[in-house]
Amino acid sequence: MRNWDPRLTLRHYHQVRRNGRFNAAPPMVLAGGFMLLSLIGALLLWLPFSVNAPISPLTALFSAVSAVTITGLSTVDISVTYTPVGQAILITLVQIGGLGFVTFSIVAALALGKRISLQHQALAQEAFNQTSVATVRQTAFAIIKITLVLELIGIVWFTLYWWQESSLLSALGHGIFHTLAAFNNAGISLTATHLSNYVSDPVVILGTTALIILGGIGFPVLNDIRQKKSWKSLSPYSKIVLIGTAIMNLIGFVMIWLFEYDNPFTLGPLDIGGQALGAWLQNVTTRTAGFNSVDIASLEDSTTLLMMLYMFIGGGSLSLASGIKIGTFIVLMAAAYSYIFQRPQVVLLKRAISADTVQKSLALLLITATLIFSATLIMTMIEDAPFISVLFEVVSAVSTTGLSRDLTSTLSWPSQFLVILLMFIGRLGPLTLIYSLSTQHRGRVRYPETSFQIG
Repeated sequence: MRNWDPRLTLRHYHQVRRNGRFNAAPPMVLAGGFMLLSLIGALLLWLPFSVNAPISPLTALFSAVSAVTITGLSTVDISVTYTPVGQAILITLVQIGGLGFVTFSIVAALALGKRISLQHQALAQEAFNQTSVATVRQTAFAIIKITLVLELIGIVWFTLYWWQESSLLSALGHGIFHTLAAFNNAGISLTATHLSNYVSDPVVILGTTALIILGGIGFPVLNDIRQKKSWKSLSPYSKIVLIGTAIMNLIGFVMIWLFEYDNPFTLGPLDIGGQALGAWLQNVTTRTAGFNSVDIASLEDSTTLLMMLYMFIGGGSLSLASGIKIGTFIVLMAAAYSYIFQRPQVVLLKRAISADTVQKSLALLLITATLIFSATLIMTMIEDAPFISVLFEVVSAVSTTGLSRDLTSTLSWPSQFLVILLMFIGRLGPLTLIYSLSTQHRGRVRYPETSFQIG
């Protein structure tokens, strides 16, 4: 970190006065944008028209950050605390936070016929995780198109189904809220029981899990499928993500069903069909979606541990899921395999993975694990709660999943601030945060190598 230079700060101030531009790294702009959106959302949620009874500013901030970071954790019952206006504000924050304010700004600029400046291109590259500026325009439009089409299908699907049991206006409102929450992997529900009442309903469960999976595999994969339309033509990355997602979903589904089929507090009382649907939803939603089909606090410890692993891994890059990402996990597994069997390269689907990608994956793994350990240590000193519940809460916040073992609503105000920080970091990504707080510069000095014992 370079020392602070007041002359440099004064120079930046005069530059802003002259041309209205603030010279900041793209991750810092992204962090500032999400922070500003969270503060605006908190103010709107705190106002009288958004709540049925007064709430504290901290409660409003917690709800806003949870929505913007598409997490889903809440210290209050959304259906009881917030009015229809407040609920509409929440789901709007989910949509904006999910797609990202950068996507909207880029598409708006393009729609007005404006050229994207180099600064905006760098910002878009950081948000879209793209290495080529040429793909930014295409990616921005693809995200909007894919999102609108899939969300429209979901809204029609749930509205028509719930229309059978309520008025059209009520079914439409519930359908819009649930669709946006599911596709954005937010896990925010208008009912305190989430989807427990629909655990044996294939229409609701399969529709919800389809939206979660589509939102979680990543827009590059969805766009690749839309353009190529055949397995052979897909990029290696798309194939890896699709294969990894299918394997993880299958393993998670079988293991959760196996662990919980005789648990009288979860899947035990259900018939075979209900158990299958309940295990399927709980498996899919664990990878950062946040809905629950059973009481999370009543799960077996083996199921809880498996779910924490799935939350930690998360979904695809440039998706509406968080975690370290499934691509990162697969690269790490491939690197370990190559080292154990003494392969000269890290290879996936006959494609070599660069050393820089492996190093980035290792850094992300270490930073995320350190963050989870540190936050868990702090929270265990603050809260009088079971260790597994505290660890589950921390992993859920960092991975922006939104599942909880009934701990969120009982957290003290220091722990609430800690969870807010974890959700914020988890949404931006630990590597992005570290980049924001440090100054990158290339060193010209090279040092001789030495042997170093490990293991």
